[in-house]
Amino acid sequence: MMFRALVLAAALFAAAGASAAKTSSHRRDPYVGAIAADAASGRVITSDHEAEEAYPASVTKLMTAFLVLEDVAAGRYSLTNMVVATPAVYMSEASWVGLKAGERMSVRDLMYAMLVESANDAAIALGVNSAGSFDAFVAKMNARAADLGMTRTRYYNPNGLPPNSRKRYPWKNFNVSTAADQLRLALEVVKLPKIFEFTSVKTCDLVKTPYGYRINVTRAVNRPQRTTRLARGETIVKTLKNHNRIMREDKLKLFNPDGSETVDGLKTGYIDAGGSSIVLTGTRAGKRAVVVVLGSASADIREANAKRLLADALVW
Repeated sequence: MMFRALVLAAALFAAAGASAAKTSSHRRDPYVGAIAADAASGRVITSDHEAEEAYPASVTKLMTAFLVLEDVAAGRYSLTNMVVATPAVYMSEASWVGLKAGERMSVRDLMYAMLVESANDAAIALGVNSAGSFDAFVAKMNARAADLGMTRTRYYNPNGLPPNSRKRYPWKNFNVSTAADQLRLALEVVKLPKIFEFTSVKTCDLVKTPYGYRINVTRAVNRPQRTTRLARGETIVKTLKNHNRIMREDKLKLFNPDGSETVDGLKTGYIDAGGSSIVLTGTRAGKRAVVVVLGSASADIREANAKRLLADALVW
């Protein structure tokens, strides 16, 4: 009863967005599926249609980031290693950095680009660097998903872009997952403290260099604002803004009793066919909770539900 009331309240809160929101089998009001859990124990606090298949879109990048951080932890390469983009980066579209084959960017900066800007080309560059080829990385994603018990998840690319015969995409299907499966992944991801270096960034500058690009972080959760200093031959291309509006926008933020910001990750996603999705996490009084909302009919509905579910989970 408590969860049903929570969902109803969230839906009413987002009534203006819901009235004209597009719905389908993979994009619904208020969502296709949702789940919330305590991060330490994995105990599920609330769930609703958590086993229904949805299109995770750019939430896919959470698995890409997870595999990169596992590579780094295993010593296969470091965050400071430079990645040379291959022609595979052209199998993408906005959001993107604009990488061209032969240009270089560090693993760390590609992670910022992927998790802040949701850069699709950065995800491909990281995947190819990790596994040697696009196809090998997709196989690696699916193998790791199976290891984690994500039985209803199928990955066809590392960024969540939909199939489109008019583009240069080799994949013919949508990435598919469920709220329960994404929770399994997220509970493993938050065990890697390094992830928050990237997911807690609100804004950063994309800097063009003579060899490619680099990232300078300008705003992050509970950290003072910084400015970007340029070296000779460098220019700021644009400021990247995190798509996690609950973390970035003052009107949507959650705060702790001591005034600190609650939310520090993880990843949003959107495609027209699959609606708006999010994996959200935050801490209060030493407790961390994780929330997954997949396939909301609009971003406003997604944010309303995810924010309320997280706030409830942190006081459970």
